[in-house]
Amino acid sequence: MDALQVGIFFFITAVIGFLTYLNCRNAPSGDRGSDHDYFLANGGLSWYFVAGSITLTNLSTDQLVGMNGNQMLLLAWWELAAVVGLLILAYVFIPIYYRNNCTTTTELLQRKYDNKHIRAVISVLFLLGNLFIFLPAILYGGSLFLKSTTGADFSGLLGERLFVGTAVEVDSTIFVMAITFAIVGALYAILGGLRAVAVSDTYSGVLILSLAVLVVILALNAIGWDFSGVPAERMNMFIGSKLEDGSETPIPWHTLLTGMIFIQIFWSTNQTITQRAMASPSVEEARKGILAAAGIRLLIVPVIAVVPGVVAYKLYGDVGDAAYGMIVGDILPPILSGAFAAAIAAAVLTTFNSILNASAALYVCDFHESYIDEARDVPKLSMYVSVAMTVLAIALVPVFASQESIINTVQQLYGLLSMPILSAFIVGLAFRNVSAWAAILGVVTGVVAYAVFSFKLYRYVGISPSEGLGASLASVHYIHYMFVTLVVSIGTALLTNLIIFGRNAELTIGRSAPAAAQ
Repeated sequence: MDALQVGIFFFITAVIGFLTYLNCRNAPSGDRGSDHDYFLANGGLSWYFVAGSITLTNLSTDQLVGMNGNQMLLLAWWELAAVVGLLILAYVFIPIYYRNNCTTTTELLQRKYDNKHIRAVISVLFLLGNLFIFLPAILYGGSLFLKSTTGADFSGLLGERLFVGTAVEVDSTIFVMAITFAIVGALYAILGGLRAVAVSDTYSGVLILSLAVLVVILALNAIGWDFSGVPAERMNMFIGSKLEDGSETPIPWHTLLTGMIFIQIFWSTNQTITQRAMASPSVEEARKGILAAAGIRLLIVPVIAVVPGVVAYKLYGDVGDAAYGMIVGDILPPILSGAFAAAIAAAVLTTFNSILNASAALYVCDFHESYIDEARDVPKLSMYVSVAMTVLAIALVPVFASQESIINTVQQLYGLLSMPILSAFIVGLAFRNVSAWAAILGVVTGVVAYAVFSFKLYRYVGISPSEGLGASLASVHYIHYMFVTLVVSIGTALLTNLIIFGRNAELTIGRSAPAAAQ
């Protein structure tokens, strides 16, 4: 990194922080120690902050680095399908959350099942996903991008690599960057609450989207808008299941008909995403923000998430997750590459602190206040949770450094939790007279079923993944298994509800029914 890059990086980072401070300093607030104020900004987020925060919370390095790292247009389907998910959030879930006056998405489960334990179980799954999957993946992806873009080298501090000779050997520069991201991101979440997180998201989002579009234009100019030499399989969004080397594509087209849409519906139940929309003064204001985010997702995000990676394939070949950082570092002059590094850093920080804030909300509201005692000092308790999760996330960064693809690893791992969690919401909203324990059994069964089939655990009972039945099971894409997991989870919940608990579930879709008292 030269002095100009460094200077611009710190200047822009400081400006975003200062603008966030100015916006939050005089914001109207209620009881600053309450759950509603700290976790939902006292219901004061305008639609543009909702749009900005939702966009940037879900647009971090696992998208820009991970999706471009696959170096094919096909990955745009993740973002296009996300538009459908946002529409479902706007018109189906958000009115329900507001009607039930929820602080966390899991609070809706307690009201529907009239049982606090199912709320706690689902919160555990969310927290495990945040801790073991999203937080370390975000730290690693952002650090990898900055190193690839700027050529930064901190090996003089700790040596070139850390944990040498172990399964989690990691580049020391990436690890130092990850620690820095984690500390700064945690400070945002701890000191500012949701309001500061959402405001900084929005300012950062304007910057990163503008520069990301510029990267696309400059990347296309670098190859004269000529994709000749790039294999057709990498340019086609409707290909089969194989690439030019015979390997399987990340998203075969038929997965769009099974698990893909339910993955996007799941995000309507995820605290990290929905918390922004739940912090608006009304359903209408929240809906405007979600629809604006959907528009950005449709028109901008798919292009910036895949085109630079395909261009990088033509320029450098198959370089994997380093593709985005390499092309940004090559095509942008120092004055802009420093600005883009600051934008990516902002994206990492805002996504990291968003997840920390959502995780603190889940712990405080779903565990501490339900099983221990009323939280007398919400910011302080949230600080303890955030610090603990930050330390553990840093420790897990080397695990993600050993993965071939960030985005594919994140999506496959989260299948363990996403479909079982979604099943609890579907059963609770679509049926009445279902025992919470039946729904919990469905969730647990779904986690086990997905683990057995997606991670080929059946090999431990003598079924070989390379022949016969095992080979057939191994050939099924993990997104298909996500759909199967959802069906298994819902089916198990309804069957155990009838057989074990002696209760006949009643379909409520199309009928109006008051939520159960908490």
